Amino acid sequence: MQFMQILTSLVLAAFAGYVGAWYMGAIEGNFALLLFLATVVTGAYWLAERLVFLPRRRRAAQAIEDAAVQRLVNKFTYGVRLPVINTKIIEGNQPARGDVMVFRYPPQPSLDYIKRVVGVPGDEVAYLNKRLTVNGKPVETKAMPDFFDEDAMRYFKQYEEQLGGQPHRLLNNSDVPAFVQGASNFAYRDNCRYSVEGVVCKVPQGHYFMMGDNRDNSLDSRYWGFVPEANIVGKAFFVWMNFGNLKRIGSFH
Repeated sequence: MQFMQILTSLVLAAFAGYVGAWYMGAIEGNFALLLFLATVVTGAYWLAERLVFLPRRRRAAQAIEDAAVQRLVNKFTYGVRLPVINTKIIEGNQPARGDVMVFRYPPQPSLDYIKRVVGVPGDEVAYLNKRLTVNGKPVETKAMPDFFDEDAMRYFKQYEEQLGGQPHRLLNNSDVPAFVQGASNFAYRDNCRYSVEGVVCKVPQGHYFMMGDNRDNSLDSRYWGFVPEANIVGKAFFVWMNFGNLKRIGSFH
């Protein structure tokens, strides 16, 4: 962002210098050239905003919202772990596709994140053209009435997805491209293939692939990779308080 501020200052200074020199008679101005350059610069800024900076702001906002959501978590569903060192001493159930799981965020383990499990060890997860496929089988979805986002003051496409034992709702934004912008260099990145259509990943043993239900506004495994088994905190089963949207208080589906 600081780079863009500096670049903007330089561009504005260059335009101001050109117009000033033209006005003072120091140079012979060319209005057509000036208009052309203004159009090119404006178009470049629009593309940068649309493809780079707006998605970054949305993912940052989603991360803040996730941090603001307080949830009741069953820490014993996936086994009993010693506190602090997080070592499992009693086995429990394995995370299943469709579970909403709390885990320590791999890029910054001091933070707890919450996402839905879409891929378990050994799965091949594909999210191409905004359709989820697991092990070559498309996950069943059903169109629902559009969802009205009161913050954005607009409607988004809403679907019901059948992943695991319980159906759940998800959102898609048709204005956001399918390709993944800005994936980091995470562990086992060679297990993933990125394209203009999206991403295909083979989940390594002892790891999980996580995605958010707001598919075009979620900082998830598509961007930072797989969740190691050691990072699991527990299974989320109740939203206690969401400061961004009180309608989300209640049990998960």
